[in-house]
Amino acid sequence: MDVVFWYILGGIVVCLVAASVVVVVSNRKARGELVGSQSTALDPGDEQSTTSQDSPGESSSTSRMARLRTKLASSHNALARGLAGLLSSSKISDQTWEEFEATLLSSDLGVGPTTELIESLKNRLGLEGVSEGEQAAQILREEMINLVNPALDRDLHLDTQTPPAVILMVGVNGTGKTTTAGKLAKNLQESGSSVLLGAADTFRAAAADQLTTWGERIGAETVRGAEGADPASVAFDAVRTAQDTGVDVAIIDTAGRLHNKANLMDELGKVKRVIEKVAPVCEVLLVLDATTGQNGLAQARVFAEVVEVTGIVLTKLDGSAKGGIVIAVQQELAVPVKYIGLGEGADDLAEFSPELFVDGLLGL
Repeated sequence: MDVVFWYILGGIVVCLVAASVVVVVSNRKARGELVGSQSTALDPGDEQSTTSQDSPGESSSTSRMARLRTKLASSHNALARGLAGLLSSSKISDQTWEEFEATLLSSDLGVGPTTELIESLKNRLGLEGVSEGEQAAQILREEMINLVNPALDRDLHLDTQTPPAVILMVGVNGTGKTTTAGKLAKNLQESGSSVLLGAADTFRAAAADQLTTWGERIGAETVRGAEGADPASVAFDAVRTAQDTGVDVAIIDTAGRLHNKANLMDELGKVKRVIEKVAPVCEVLLVLDATTGQNGLAQARVFAEVVEVTGIVLTKLDGSAKGGIVIAVQQELAVPVKYIGLGEGADDLAEFSPELFVDGLLGL
């Protein structure tokens, strides 16, 4: 009897131990799965992989401009603050108009566009009997869009019977011209065009190195010469190479020519003439730093005298830039802003949209 008792007791103990082991193993497995799932969610490699999978959709011009509009709305530039002040006024008084006018002038909008906008707003608000800021929002949006002029042709015209189509990038040092050339090349690739980069800024080895890095990054050939080589010769070789290899578009980055140095500006004219011996220059894009204000307008005037500028690229609109420069430079040159840059990322260059630009300023 005692033996049977001990056998039964021993069996119970064994079962209890076995059950405990099963519970411990199950808990450890569950904790391991939880930690594993958390590690997977936080793994930088997986996050990058997800980002890269989503990138094709994000690379569309619409999604780019939407992201840039968000940046613009949060940039707190002078023009955005002035517009917000007008809209937040419970009543639009003479003092409100005076403060609004002062803000527009300080935002690099210029006297002419400022007067035009204020008169248009006063006329419309008076005719429609609007005196409250909230009611003025839609009217202000419409008038701002009209001032930015949505009728301007902002497309890149790269149609040519004999490729490549040539884009000449011009602008002074520090505007982000070389970086813009690389970003534009990426945009064109995403739209289905093959691109070659020409590093005709031979005065700075760093510029050629930077463009070469962009070429390696996006898988585009970069043609460059020795430091101090003839820029026109390098540009010529780049276009010839594009012809020989059947590339659709050649983007030629030129030196950051000081607009007050006549000999350097003459050199830019020479580059364009030499290129046109082998292929037409379809676009001349002037890159301007939006934070330079009236100095940027002075640069634009001189460049327009040397080469026929076909479009403007405004960079650095996400910082302390004064949004009025968009309108001022268009009216000054009668040339459209075609692209805007709002950051250092590869996708922070977008085709300019008057509607989305104004919505960004108004925070809509």
